Amino acid sequence: MSDKNIPGLDSKLTVAYNLMLERARETMAAAGQGLRHGVDAAMEKATELGELSREEAEEVSEYVLRDLHDAADFINQSGNELRDWLRFDLEVVEQSLADMFAQMVDQTRLELDRLEQRATALGEWHTGEIVGIGTLECKGCGEHLHFHHTGHIPPCPKCHGTKYRRTSARTR
Repeated sequence: MSDKNIPGLDSKLTVAYNLMLERARETMAAAGQGLRHGVDAAMEKATELGELSREEAEEVSEYVLRDLHDAADFINQSGNELRDWLRFDLEVVEQSLADMFAQMVDQTRLELDRLEQRATALGEWHTGEIVGIGTLECKGCGEHLHFHHTGHIPPCPKCHGTKYRRTSARTR
């Protein structure tokens, strides 16, 4: 049985995603360091405090980096705003999460050039992963899944597919 099927792990990783995003933002603001440093420090803190195992912390940090990079890349490439990337109104998103995510996206945009190589390898989302706010499209049937808060990616409700892409990736 995969760890992702353990009861309670989904909510644990969802909470960890939001906490890691907040800690990374705080570290970046306080230390004047870059995104990777902020996320690494947040990952270390989660491990030190026993909130996550090393493997879980690394997994969640990759989800955070993937989502921030995708949003920043879209905004840089298109010139649009965060609400265009999300493809839904920010008023339906938990305000504190939306503010924190927007701040991190702004900081991420500044580091986009250094993360370009990473974006190519991280262009696909999978069932079982944790994802932040936004919309994913099933690669199998085109069904859209809207995430108004951090959540666990389920199989596609229409075709049971397990591979997704950000819908914003199609508008670039």
